[in-house]
Amino acid sequence: MKGRIPVLLALLALVLAPLAAAPARGAGRPAVTLSASQAGTGGSITVTGAGWRPRTLLMILICGQSAPSRGVVGGTNSCANADGRAVTTDAHGAFRRRLPVAEPPVPCPCVVHVATVTGSQADADAIFQVAGHAVEPLPAESAAGRLSVLTDTRLDGSSGLLTWFGAPPSRTLVFTVGNVGPSPVKDPVFRIGTSHGVFAPQWDDQQWRGTIAPGGKARITLPVELSAGAHGDYTVSLEYGGKVLAEQPWGVGRPWGVTLFWILVCVVVPAAVFRLGMAVVDRVRPRGRSRRAVRHRGPRLSGSAWRIPRPGAPSPAPAARTASALPWFTPDADPGTAVNGRLSAPHDSSPTTPTKGNT
Repeated sequence: MKGRIPVLLALLALVLAPLAAAPARGAGRPAVTLSASQAGTGGSITVTGAGWRPRTLLMILICGQSAPSRGVVGGTNSCANADGRAVTTDAHGAFRRRLPVAEPPVPCPCVVHVATVTGSQADADAIFQVAGHAVEPLPAESAAGRLSVLTDTRLDGSSGLLTWFGAPPSRTLVFTVGNVGPSPVKDPVFRIGTSHGVFAPQWDDQQWRGTIAPGGKARITLPVELSAGAHGDYTVSLEYGGKVLAEQPWGVGRPWGVTLFWILVCVVVPAAVFRLGMAVVDRVRPRGRSRRAVRHRGPRLSGSAWRIPRPGAPSPAPAARTASALPWFTPDADPGTAVNGRLSAPHDSSPTTPTKGNT
């Protein structure tokens, strides 16, 4: 039994060794290799990478005034951005891409700089010499203090009612930094960048008032604000001394209040215009002529016809009717009088005298 224990332990070690080595390979830093260490303008080189996150978008640039130990000193302003290339890593975190050789805007020493575009920040540099390009020594590294983020950054704050109607979203970036340099850092200037999707960050310089002694640390809060109506997935970057210290994702909701406002405008304005048009048409259309025509066509009644008799009051006497003249009756100088609404023949008091013919 005692002889079997060492054998079982040896077999167990052989089984667990590959499992323990797999995370070690995946935990390594991203690496970049070049097909040639020197080439002239107009040529091209092949850039190969490994150890990157799977399915990650990368940017490949040739940068001057750089070194793998110090990175890109002047940031992307020292790179040939117009001739850069983008590439996406495969499922194993590897890539292979042809890169045209172009002169950076600053002198060499130069590197091929590869950095992630989205997600957490990761980069790698490989030494490269552009044939025929000027070479100057790197600027001396400042002996001032260097800051490093000690804890994870976070965004504090929330959106209010005005943000729901399109007001600029705002947050507070909170982080803790420590001075790992030999000299104190007084009133450091940080750069806060906000990027949306694959677009480059928009940087804003913000100065923090205070002094951080060597070996000391400080809790810093800086305001972050987006443009009015901004929505979607954003990334807030913190940079100091030309290096990105931290990145924080920020999901901004859509300002639905603006959408509701435009829906109301599209409903209310046409209704108001319709009502105004109908009022104008009702005012300018001719009404007087039509009313007179209707009034003349209808029967005309006297004022007494519209009166309602009161209870117990005697009914009014009927109006006397005027008889029209008969065709065979021609009144003399003394017209007949009307009796009970009828005309009587005129009365002649003179005696009648017989005519000669009758006698």
